[in-house]
Amino acid sequence: MHTLDWIVLLGTLAFVVIYGVWKSRNIGTSENFLAGKHDLPWWTIGLSIMATQASAITFLSTPGQGFADGMQFVQYYFGMPIAMIFLCIFVLPVYYRLRVTTAYEYLEQRFDLRMRTLTAGLFLIQRGMAAAISIYAPSIILSAVFGWNLALTNFLMAVFVVIYTTSGGSQAVSKTQELQMTIMLSGLVLAFILVLQKLPDGIGLTEAWQIAGATGKTQVLDWSFHWEDRYNVWSGILGATFLFLSYFGTDQSQVGRYLSGKSLKESRFGLLFNGFVKIPMQFLVLSVGVMVFVFYQFTQPPLYFNQANRAKVDGTPQEIAFERLEARGDSLFLQKQTVLQDLTTGLKNGDTGLSGKAQVELQNLENQRTELRIEAEELVKAAAPDVDPKDKDFIFINFILNHLPAGLVGLMIAMIFCASWSTTASEISALTATSVSDIYRRLFVPDRDDNHYFRVSKIATVVWGALITFFAIYFNLFDNLIQAVNMIGSLFYGTILGIFFTAFFLKKVGGKAVFWAAVVTQAVIAFLFFGVSKDPFLWYNPLGCGLVMGLSLIFQQTLFKKQLITR
Repeated sequence: MHTLDWIVLLGTLAFVVIYGVWKSRNIGTSENFLAGKHDLPWWTIGLSIMATQASAITFLSTPGQGFADGMQFVQYYFGMPIAMIFLCIFVLPVYYRLRVTTAYEYLEQRFDLRMRTLTAGLFLIQRGMAAAISIYAPSIILSAVFGWNLALTNFLMAVFVVIYTTSGGSQAVSKTQELQMTIMLSGLVLAFILVLQKLPDGIGLTEAWQIAGATGKTQVLDWSFHWEDRYNVWSGILGATFLFLSYFGTDQSQVGRYLSGKSLKESRFGLLFNGFVKIPMQFLVLSVGVMVFVFYQFTQPPLYFNQANRAKVDGTPQEIAFERLEARGDSLFLQKQTVLQDLTTGLKNGDTGLSGKAQVELQNLENQRTELRIEAEELVKAAAPDVDPKDKDFIFINFILNHLPAGLVGLMIAMIFCASWSTTASEISALTATSVSDIYRRLFVPDRDDNHYFRVSKIATVVWGALITFFAIYFNLFDNLIQAVNMIGSLFYGTILGIFFTAFFLKKVGGKAVFWAAVVTQAVIAFLFFGVSKDPFLWYNPLGCGLVMGLSLIFQQTLFKKQLITR
């Protein structure tokens, strides 16, 4: 990177850390550290919720998803508004009435301590894994692109966020996320504008969208139903709704954000703001990837975007075969230029015959290039078996480094760091709150003064930061990083949501029945996930929820009938 990029990057990140420490300088009690001062307005809550979910994975992986698969991933978020409305009506009033620090306190009041501990334990496992990915995802990409040491990059990703989170706890997280989300949204809009400016003369947004549409990249809705199809209207509205209900309603990393609101009304507005702004935001992120795809129709792209992995092919038996693939890719690019000229001419002149023929030819050439990329990934895997050959997550960062001017590169890298920090800070804060409130204070050391728990909370923040940094080193790339987080969440969220739904809606079910229902359900979901298929992971959320509720009723009416309750 240019010197100016380093100045912009380091200056932006230093400002974020100093801002977080300064805005939370008056935190002095364990309650304020773990849950904030309960004084946040709705817009801060909404931005904090969005920033918690919008990790670095969103800004690195989602554009690659748009580049490779088009706009269909946005369907995954169709259930978001439904989930937010449901939570505002049924869940938030319960949390506010009980004045809980964590979501899992409610389960002890409704069931027993065992249910609180079980659910908190499930949360700590899945959120700890997700937090490790939040650090690992940008680290593995940045270390590969810049040649940085992976362990050092993981450390740099974590150490500064631990500093301001340890300084101010939940309050520092919310205040910095407001700033970070502003930086991220500004960077995202700027990236979209810059991609459009880099297109050839005469190719504006309309023409670019038509070119993308010619290769199927602009298709948003898929009404077909297939069990193993990860993203369609049905999985987005039905499967993802349950995922969002669990994530936003029972995951402390999100619950902690809106419980910091100064009133129930402010928290509701914050949730609704997130629910209805998230879809347009994801549409914009995917559109950036689609526009990068159009840009590379006119500017020759590398056949394989992960240049660190590409270098590992050199000097191996696969080198010659890979160079032949690259030569074929170059030939396809040259053929595309003639077809693109015919397509743009036909679109401008309204010549449907010419444009229609060009669309078919362009789609055919793109299909051939896709096949070449698959073959390239296979050669990379053969040459370097220890690396993941997928390179979708490297597409956007490759564009940033090679086609943006000095200064803006630093801003975009800062945006990636801010996205990673915003999610990681919220996750560490939630892990701390749950481990201190639900485990340490409730089970092991219940009767100490507040200063003791305040000190323990700070220590727990540092410990969790160290743990997730350590585990980040051992994660391998999934098919796509944005999917990795959703898969891990879907492994646990259905069970957790089922526990909470049973608590909210099945008033005659007791603690023992739901405990064993949750244990059986988690075993079933784990078997399906690891033993059958990960592909329909969104459907594991409603399946897990339904199993817990159904088994709870059965167990209550049979095994634990004498313990029937009426609370």
